[in-house]
Amino acid sequence: MPLITALLGAYLIGSFPTGFLLVKWLKRVDLRTVGSGNIGATNVGRVAGPWARALVFVMDAAKGALPVVVAPSLLASPPPAAGLACGLAAVLGHNFPIFLKFKGGKGVATTIGVLFAADPPAGIIYLLVWGAGLLITRYVSVSSMAAAVSIPVMLLALRRSPEELLLGVALALLIILRHRANIDRLRRGTEPRVGR
Repeated sequence: MPLITALLGAYLIGSFPTGFLLVKWLKRVDLRTVGSGNIGATNVGRVAGPWARALVFVMDAAKGALPVVVAPSLLASPPPAAGLACGLAAVLGHNFPIFLKFKGGKGVATTIGVLFAADPPAGIIYLLVWGAGLLITRYVSVSSMAAAVSIPVMLLALRRSPEELLLGVALALLIILRHRANIDRLRRGTEPRVGR
């Protein structure tokens, strides 16, 4: 299989709209029209409750992990960091899903799946930074962006290859750019905290 085919397949896996479909089935509403309008686990929790949020989180993480694990084994001569590249494609699919006219999530859970499949130490650090950020600030958005920044930092500290470092930067930028509206609300003091 050529790498371009693997990347396209990873994008399509990432595009599968788990949160959208689950809320449509449970609540008979379009998730894009309620709450924050996001199709990720956080907005699913607002609309359908904590169990739905947990299920979507796991499924979105699996969308990131699956291409990382499977794609390199399907390539005749996998290039360096092929798995991580396919993981990035899956995150792009989640953020800009072809099935929902490219209006998707923010890629946090999918990135967790990518990191745990491609580089477990980086994945653990990502989760620890996310959890610490949430405990300190009680802002999901702040903790998500802090965890994103940790990706290239940890890949550099772990002495990963230049290709992996570049892909890590791309993953981090994707998450931060998808939080532009949150950044604006943080500046205005209107971003909701957890528990409020």
